[in-house]
Amino acid sequence: MNTFKNIIATKEEFASFRKEIGHPSARAAGKVISFIDEHCINFISKSPFLTMSTSDGDGKCDVSPRGDSPGFVTVLDEKHLFIPERPGNRRMDSAHNLIENPNIGLLFLIPGLGETLRINGKAYICRDPELLEMSIANGRTPLFGILVEAEECFIHCAKALIRSGLWKGESWPAKESLPSAPAMLAAHTNLPNQTAEQVEKDLQESYKNRLY
Repeated sequence: MNTFKNIIATKEEFASFRKEIGHPSARAAGKVISFIDEHCINFISKSPFLTMSTSDGDGKCDVSPRGDSPGFVTVLDEKHLFIPERPGNRRMDSAHNLIENPNIGLLFLIPGLGETLRINGKAYICRDPELLEMSIANGRTPLFGILVEAEECFIHCAKALIRSGLWKGESWPAKESLPSAPAMLAAHTNLPNQTAEQVEKDLQESYKNRLY
């Protein structure tokens, strides 16, 4: 960090910086509610994708994607929602973090909508049979899910998605220019006999046969 200039690292420096940036409007400051209301329920019911932010006991952070058909996240009441865990790579990063630190942050997206929904709170690994039964997909019952107790719920403006052009297909790069996930995995894992071609074959088999 010593080679970078103008790093803000203390409360005093941040207070001075805040004066320069300014303070949020009354609407931005007052938009947070402590429960899942009917507007949040409607948003979640139409969202097929979210990001889940957790951190371990030392504060090391992780963000993980979750996605399925719209409405795959179940709102149980005004304080709780349930996110079923579909088959993945079995690293269990988020679940491991929640054992050490229950704090969680969620960001819900709806394709074509610039605004996003943020929900922060506490979360726990949950194997309640009734909740798992409610979350069956493609004939498969999840082994567990994440039970979230909401503490903060608020809508986030669309500026980031407008600037990024995320939902504008005409702004997307050509497919042949995209990064190669198989090549990255082969290089990063550096396992014997794991070429990019073999990784690609394994990935496609997983996508075809092991989504649920």
